[in-house]
Amino acid sequence: MTEKDAIDQPGTLLVGTGENARQIGFRSRPGAEPTLVWLGGYRSDMRGTKAEHLAATAADAGLGFCRLDYSGHGISGGRFEDGTISRWTEEAAAVIAHAVSGRMILVASSMGAWIALRLVQRAAEFALSGRIAGLLLLAPAPDFTHRLMKPQMSEEHFRALRTDGFFTEPSEYGPEPNIYTRALFDDGDANLVMEDLIETHCPVTIIQGMSDPDVPYQHALELVSHLPFHGVVTTLVRDGDHRLSRPQDLALIRRAVLDLADSIAKEG
Repeated sequence: MTEKDAIDQPGTLLVGTGENARQIGFRSRPGAEPTLVWLGGYRSDMRGTKAEHLAATAADAGLGFCRLDYSGHGISGGRFEDGTISRWTEEAAAVIAHAVSGRMILVASSMGAWIALRLVQRAAEFALSGRIAGLLLLAPAPDFTHRLMKPQMSEEHFRALRTDGFFTEPSEYGPEPNIYTRALFDDGDANLVMEDLIETHCPVTIIQGMSDPDVPYQHALELVSHLPFHGVVTTLVRDGDHRLSRPQDLALIRRAVLDLADSIAKEG
């Protein structure tokens, strides 16, 4: 099945109340467990190459599938500048509660891996205990504001955060600059996951490019040191970049997620 044949149904969900209310766009299709749940990265949307490929993979295997746009992304409402890890995690949890039943594999790219790990840590709060059966993390960037950005920031960046509440940088992935807000950094500090052991209670597979200019592969290896000793598989792609969207990368992602799904199905 090709990406264009993997049809999932669009929907919207109102998350939050009052001034914090925002319409979150998502797409889902029913199928066998475990459902594949796509969590995209910073400023990405749910119609990207990897998300479409995952939709086709789920359809081929008869698995359920769900993806969403965080607020300020894609078709979802809300201002991008209001976005934080807490806010986007709560939106992902709300869509999962609304559209997904049974066990799931969180397939998360870049910043999405941070959100996936926060969903794991807050599983009881979001009624997800025992339902997150696997994690596939692609170029994972948990704690990126604290561990990847702050050490590289200039005094000018810090001054802009203090005085303007944000700073911008050119993006290699589109014409619009990336915007980083003081709220994102402050909230990021309150959501750090790479401080202690992260009890995932499920197998974890990581795929990381060694030529990634945005997330050094050493960051993925550091993440592994915070994961349980068992059930963690890490694949380093020597010439892989941050996108991991080449045909060979997509094939690797497909094999990894189907291996996870097969092992979960065999557990019953």
